[in-house]
Amino acid sequence: MSNNLRIVCVMVGLPARGKTYISQKVCRYLTWLSIKTKVFNVGNYRRKLHGAHMPHTFFDPHNLVGEQHRREAAAAAMEDMIRWFNEEQGIVAIYDATNSTCARRKWLYESLSQQDIQVLFIESICQDESLILANIKEVKLSSPDYANVDPEDAAVDFRARIEHYKEQYETVTEEDYTYIKLINVGSQTIINMIQGYLESRIVYYLMNLHIAPRKIYFSRHGESQYNVSGKIGGDSFLSPRGELYAAKLPSLISDNLGGNPLTVWTSTMNRTIQTAAGLPYPKLQWKALDELDSGVCDGMTYEEIEEKYPEDYANRDEDKFNYRYRGGESYRDVVLRLEPIIMELERHENILIVGHQAILRCIYAYFMNYNQEDLPYLKIPLHTVIELTPKAYGCEEKRYKVDIEAVDTHRPKPVKVPPKRPLANEDSTQAIPGASGEIVKDPVSILPMIKSKESKPSEDSLHITPSQEIKVLEN
Repeated sequence: MSNNLRIVCVMVGLPARGKTYISQKVCRYLTWLSIKTKVFNVGNYRRKLHGAHMPHTFFDPHNLVGEQHRREAAAAAMEDMIRWFNEEQGIVAIYDATNSTCARRKWLYESLSQQDIQVLFIESICQDESLILANIKEVKLSSPDYANVDPEDAAVDFRARIEHYKEQYETVTEEDYTYIKLINVGSQTIINMIQGYLESRIVYYLMNLHIAPRKIYFSRHGESQYNVSGKIGGDSFLSPRGELYAAKLPSLISDNLGGNPLTVWTSTMNRTIQTAAGLPYPKLQWKALDELDSGVCDGMTYEEIEEKYPEDYANRDEDKFNYRYRGGESYRDVVLRLEPIIMELERHENILIVGHQAILRCIYAYFMNYNQEDLPYLKIPLHTVIELTPKAYGCEEKRYKVDIEAVDTHRPKPVKVPPKRPLANEDSTQAIPGASGEIVKDPVSILPMIKSKESKPSEDSLHITPSQEIKVLEN
């Protein structure tokens, strides 16, 4: 029996209710937080075992052959999921299927409980026909089930498939199950029996999702005086070229945003506040958006760091995401403090963040689904605005380069080399000059409560009383 916490998020809902969208969002969020997560989509198993292009009659509950084939797909996904937990030490799995009957949910709950795996049911209910139609057009008609099929014929067939599922659909009412119901994409939320830190974080994240059309803009501050001199950190003001960029930024944003409302977020540092000063929109300063703290290396150039702290310089290149400056932060630490920013970004509509290189790398990696190894090397150049438009399963990206020269602060990923260590003939008791930074890889630094099943939630975590059903209405 496992001593580590393992959770399966079981999706529930009719087709075209956004289950796969929710699955992918939760997976991306938890992976960004260094929690090993994977989606198991039963539809993919069904296509692999029995082929795509199945007519709607395949999903008729009275079609015994179709029912048997769908059970086989569900069992195959379950088997792979349990194997993933046991062999790859997964933490959260997302079981993406309709799971629309009490019998199917009972089978899942009992099978997973026997494996010492907790179950969180996530039901998506949508009564807004316009949202359902939009989902069918944007997502379902482009699925492998309808490849090379006339869109009108595909829409007719898919609606017939939905009607088959409606015949036997049973909403989640099991009082002893842990669940969350999302009604009309977050306009109403019902939660029941939520327990523990990680379940609470997942629920809180789901309560912040919305699908209203929006754009998210990123811009680094204009070129700073420290950028010109090659120094990291600090709280310097803009260079003359950075001031020119700040002057051009308002027209660039208004030309691409049109008359839509916008809120501007900056850090509390001079260079971002100065860059955003001319923007005619509401502004909010976030301490959480301040640049990565380089500790004892603050105000130094990379050449100075390499000369003064050669071992630390090499270690940071060895594992840049996990390397923490002495008295400062790692990229992993920055991800942790940016979690509230991600929550707010999911809640709001049009936002422009005027930020810093490391900060924008972390946020950009969340939206564009980059892994931890690549995150610290993403190119976020100066004097460039990045526009992201969230879509069903990702983001569309555009970049607008302002014609004002700036230094290039991007350092490419180095070729892997062993970290610097004492020479064999050196006295091992002799101290080696260094900033005494450390490489911290333990994912517990992201979510300290998930390691053991017996861990209790901290007082400041979102806690929902067991056996109490709570309805949350949002504007």
